[in-house]
Amino acid sequence: MEPEKPAQSQRSDLGNRPVTTPDFLLSRASGSVRTQGIAKTFTSLDDAINAITAKDVEMVVGAVPFDIEEPSALIVPRNIVRTSFPSEPPAFFRLQHVAARIDSFSPTATVHKRRVKDAISAIRDGVAEKIVLARSVFVTGEDVLDPQLIAARLLDGSPRQEAYLADLSPAGPEFADKWLVGSSPELLVSKRGNKVTCHPLAGSIAREQDPHSDALAARTLRNSGKDRSEHRFVTLAIEETLRPLCSELNVPESPSLTSTREMWHLGTHITGTLRDTDFTVLDLVKLLQPTPAVGGWPRRPAMDFIANHEGPRRFYAGTVGWCDANGDGDWVVAIRCAEVDTARNTAQAWAGGGIVADSEPASEIQETRDKLRTMLRALGIVDTPRER
Repeated sequence: MEPEKPAQSQRSDLGNRPVTTPDFLLSRASGSVRTQGIAKTFTSLDDAINAITAKDVEMVVGAVPFDIEEPSALIVPRNIVRTSFPSEPPAFFRLQHVAARIDSFSPTATVHKRRVKDAISAIRDGVAEKIVLARSVFVTGEDVLDPQLIAARLLDGSPRQEAYLADLSPAGPEFADKWLVGSSPELLVSKRGNKVTCHPLAGSIAREQDPHSDALAARTLRNSGKDRSEHRFVTLAIEETLRPLCSELNVPESPSLTSTREMWHLGTHITGTLRDTDFTVLDLVKLLQPTPAVGGWPRRPAMDFIANHEGPRRFYAGTVGWCDANGDGDWVVAIRCAEVDTARNTAQAWAGGGIVADSEPASEIQETRDKLRTMLRALGIVDTPRER
């Protein structure tokens, strides 16, 4: 069901936004990049790689979709601010209000439960070993759904000040007035010189307010055979991709715990040394995207199942980041995100979960609800309606 037409702005006053407000943002604990203006755009990842390799541009920023064959939204910015620390939202945005309402879930909990059962059956029949299924929620703003304001709220809501913002309009007319905004804890790939780093996440459980219960949830996840098995598909796939490219590659045997405000995750810090220093981080994005953390394993049958059972993911579960003239950069997995339509004052937020042979449909539905809390809170929605 499509969202209703937008509501009028009630309380936010965004006319006096700071002139330093970015068009693109990637903030991580290790540093941030903020840019303004558009000198050139690319829809082709290969064209962006060629421009970087030829030293024709200082930097490329933007988003690559879940289906890497679809048009990307990549920009050569006019102005760049790069720091060795995370971004701090302007005080202006902390004075602004945002409120929205949920219009519908796509699919409903009942339909998603059926899809999970179908995925489990397909896995048990040998079609794939892991399939990641996602669902989304359509939201209409009761205030202005301003992408920069939402990004500022995500920065303030993240323990490590993680957030991203990307203008999607370079991907074509379909994406006019569309922005991708989110807060991702998952690093697809980072490159500095010949050093490469990945931090994939797979296997999740919701956090608890009570410290004792929260610690118990973390231990439960750490000891979960189902979640560790799901995670292993991701690390094996990344190792399979990077091993031929690296003179050294360190892939820990066991995952460690990482957390956001809402979730515990199993994560693995993978580090390596590239043999070919001419490789850019965009070359690595092209090889790695999408990992089994957001697609499944093996990749092709999992992707085919997703295509047959979901609507288009667009830029959800794609990747957002930057690449400089040296080929260095950071790219995070586009999860915990929403696509904001500024013309209609609406948003579509996504969440997904990995399905393996012993997954439980009811638990998978709850996992999507838990993961959606990050974006819904940033959109001003605290209480969500009960689903049937």
